[in-house]
Amino acid sequence: MSTDTGTGTKKGTETGTDSRVVERFEAIKRRRRVRWIGYGILVGVLGYLFLSALTSVEWFTTNKQYGTFARRATDFFPFLLTEPPFFDPSGFLEYTSYIHERNLLYDKELLGQYPSPLGDPLGFLLSIPSLLLAIFVSEGGPLPFFGEAGTTLSMAVAGTVMGFPFALLFGILGSERVTPFPFNFIFRGTMSTIRAIPALVWILIFIPLAGIGPVTATIAIAVDTIGNLGRLFVDELEEIEDGPIEAMKTTGASRRQTITFGMLSQVHTPFIAWTLYIFEINVRIAVSLGIVGGGGLGQVLEVQMGLFAYTNAMATILVILVMIISVEMFSQRIRARLRADDTEPMGLWELLKGFPKRMARSLAK
Repeated sequence: MSTDTGTGTKKGTETGTDSRVVERFEAIKRRRRVRWIGYGILVGVLGYLFLSALTSVEWFTTNKQYGTFARRATDFFPFLLTEPPFFDPSGFLEYTSYIHERNLLYDKELLGQYPSPLGDPLGFLLSIPSLLLAIFVSEGGPLPFFGEAGTTLSMAVAGTVMGFPFALLFGILGSERVTPFPFNFIFRGTMSTIRAIPALVWILIFIPLAGIGPVTATIAIAVDTIGNLGRLFVDELEEIEDGPIEAMKTTGASRRQTITFGMLSQVHTPFIAWTLYIFEINVRIAVSLGIVGGGGLGQVLEVQMGLFAYTNAMATILVILVMIISVEMFSQRIRARLRADDTEPMGLWELLKGFPKRMARSLAK
């Protein structure tokens, strides 16, 4: 009897286990079905929004002239031909000659006073001391030697330096660790207001101050830097450790000493890294401000597009590409060495591939 009871209990246990496994399996299947139904609804909603967006921008009704676009491409790229062999190496000379004539990469009049490294190598080597002296001591420093690119870089450098002290001040005072709530929102709100207005609008606001030109563009970049860089400073200060701050307080340090040696000492490296990052963005902003009259490469590009000189416009774009990638590589190398946890710096291909996206992001700021 005991054997039968044990066998019955064992069978019941197995039956109960099987039913729980089956119920669990059915529950998993139901969750999967619900999840896939949710994914289907999400895809349907996104598809509806996507089609609505295309309809709103008149994507389906606009006549797209692919043939005209293909023919225009040969104007932008003079080395392309519409007939075999479809490639003309001499087309690159049009780029280089225009870049040289318009001083896009360097000022030929300033550098022309010295021997060419290709034509007279010995004379060039002997003239290096005087050349360096002229570059760093002459009026305007080294940037004017870069021609139109130097004007764009000057706007970015001056705007970043002018905006940095205010961004640091607003960033510190906007942190709740320094200024108690809700008074810190006075500074946070100011930075949010600045960030809400794009640099392309700031330059229009400051036109009555200095007219349309590089000065106004520099002011617009400086104001934009206060909002963007200051907000990054606030976020960094909110993430610091409490230990060094409490240690400073236990030593009887004043509030200013606590902020300087307990807080800023923890974030000085990220602050430098973020400043270099904002400088990269400001170089792109300087290009976009030049298109609306701020000067530099952006203005050259706008003029050439207005004259329908597409080859010259593409030569200017190539110079912009070289300048921005050079600045990015310089900045990223420094940031990678400043921040041990920084991401792996991008190579040349990644920089080239991601350039349109970064440029569009900068224009949207």
